[in-house]
This record gives sequence, C-alpha cells and structure tokens, in this order.
Amino acid sequence: MTLLRNLALSTLLLGTVACTDMNGGSGNPPGTAATRTLDRAAGTNTSGAYPAQSDGRPGNPPGTAAERTLDRAAGTNTSGAYPMQSDGMPGNPPGTAAGRAINRATTPATR
Repeated sequence: MTLLRNLALSTLLLGTVACTDMNGGSGNPPGTAATRTLDRAAGTNTSGAYPAQSDGRPGNPPGTAAERTLDRAAGTNTSGAYPMQSDGMPGNPPGTAAGRAINRATTPATR
C-alpha cells in the first residue's frame, strides 16, 4: 500500500513540475529578471526577450551607442554603422590622417 501511495504521489509531483513555466515559456520571457532589466535600461537584447533591440535592426544600427559616437566624432567605422567611413572608401583614403601627413612631410617630392 505504501509503495502504491508513493508511486501515485511521485507521479503527481512530476506532472506538476512538467507544467511549470520554463525560461521562455508562456508567461516567462527568456533570460533572467536581471538581464531583462539590463536590456530595458541599455536598449540591448542580452536576455533574448527583446529581439527588436538587437544590433542591425531598424531603429538600432550595428555597434553600441558609444562606438557610434566615437565613429561620428573621429570619422571611423568601429561600430560597423558607418561603412562609408572605412579605410579606402571614397573620401577616406587608407591609413589615418596623421599617418598621411607624416608621409607627405617625410617623403621627397617627385618631379
């Protein structure tokens, strides 16, 4: 009798555990509460709960906001959001402006 009662009880408990919301299940979005809070505050998708905030999506270009700010200020393409500012593109020859200035100053003029 005890064996039958324990078997019935364990079956009932296993069924209850199987029905609980898992990560990403109905009523429980992906990630932890901490990663979802980070995502809301930083506009990221670390948790997987905010796919619209992933890099490269409409409204959120590649890279972080800090990288894009650096790119705008320095004329670089660190973030990947400004491919026309990459080395060798029209309007941005290879190397840095400082490197090109040094080359002009130290290279003898050709006639």
